[in-house]
Amino acid sequence: MPQFRLPKDSRVQPGQHHPAPSSSLSDSASRRLSGGNIRAFHIYRYDPESPENPRLDIYELDVSQCGPMLLDALLKIKNEIDSTLAFRRSCREGVCGSCAMNVNGQNVLACTRAIEDYKGSIKIYPLPHLPVIKDLVPDMTHFYAQYASIKPWIQTQTPPPDRERLQSKKERQLLDGLYECILCACCSTSCPSYWWNGDRYLGPAVLLQAYRWIADSRDEYLAERLDELEDPFKLFRCHTIMNCTQTCPKGLNPAKAIAEIKKLLVERQ
Repeated sequence: MPQFRLPKDSRVQPGQHHPAPSSSLSDSASRRLSGGNIRAFHIYRYDPESPENPRLDIYELDVSQCGPMLLDALLKIKNEIDSTLAFRRSCREGVCGSCAMNVNGQNVLACTRAIEDYKGSIKIYPLPHLPVIKDLVPDMTHFYAQYASIKPWIQTQTPPPDRERLQSKKERQLLDGLYECILCACCSTSCPSYWWNGDRYLGPAVLLQAYRWIADSRDEYLAERLDELEDPFKLFRCHTIMNCTQTCPKGLNPAKAIAEIKKLLVERQ
């Protein structure tokens, strides 16, 4: 069986170890008296300005001294242990999608995932199969370009009304499970089809957004939108692996949205 390995300059090497602050007491006694809870965070580090390979640094942290979420631990590490650590964050409430990363093999939002959800050491990497700008910061340029390609806004042919374009309650309900997408890319970067064909396959997140506008009763460019998606790669590289639905931090179902687009293409034949 053939074996494939990363290029030498891409292999992750052991990194620096930042132990928890020492105490005159033994570790076990210190933890009992302080109520401490020492956890080890193995964090991917990559500096594009350094010739060195990516590495995995280990930070030991007393999580009883920080907030309950993974993002709280990362902020404590950056503020108190290693200010060179780079990651994205903004809202801290699962709305912006900035802090998406891979934790113990699953794509999550660091601000909505509790530290206590994990046992033992916690391994944190950037979102998989995207170029890395630095440490936990992936390059989202291509992802956002794909999003822009579906024209994510209402397109109409009729003149605008004097007031807003109205929808019935039933029409509005068709958008539930679609508009909540925060474009964190957790689903797309968990999809093997997107890993291998990301240059042409739009991926679960963008296709869910495409269906959001297809399903909108106020939009009048249904045929044109379907024409744009009727492509062997843009849409039909989805093989219903369902990683996207399993990993979505908002509980959405991109696979269902993709299936609905395929259904509309078949019905209009």
